[in-house]
Amino acid sequence: LRKVRGKSSTEARAIAEHWLGRVGLAHKADSLPAELSGGQQQRVGIARAVAMEPKILLLDEITSALDPELVGEVLEVVRSLAEDGMTMVMVTHEMAFARDASSRIVFMADGGVSAAGPPAEILGTEIDNERLRSFLARFRASHF
Repeated sequence: LRKVRGKSSTEARAIAEHWLGRVGLAHKADSLPAELSGGQQQRVGIARAVAMEPKILLLDEITSALDPELVGEVLEVVRSLAEDGMTMVMVTHEMAFARDASSRIVFMADGGVSAAGPPAEILGTEIDNERLRSFLARFRASHF
């Protein structure tokens, strides 16, 4: 914040504390990364990113390396940002989250866009796209 946004130390600290509070980690402001859980580290990473005031937040498999018990706390932060109007592009295999939190889903396969549209269309029951239908059948069989 100081170098990229030209903020003073006081301003940068206030912004950092605000975003750490937003992700539920104000009490960890002075902690080192080794003192944080994987979920806490991801939430700090999100706080660092949004503190820079991006127009679009890019998130790439932010839950893939987390213990399943920590996934929810990270997704709740992302859901909160979405509800606040943050524009995000998110790569995820968290299909239920994608369905509930997104305004548009793009399904990538074989090196390109295979299907795109609103969540109800892409993840619904009437799917014309064979590649998407096959993926969802395998996904649903292994997750439900």
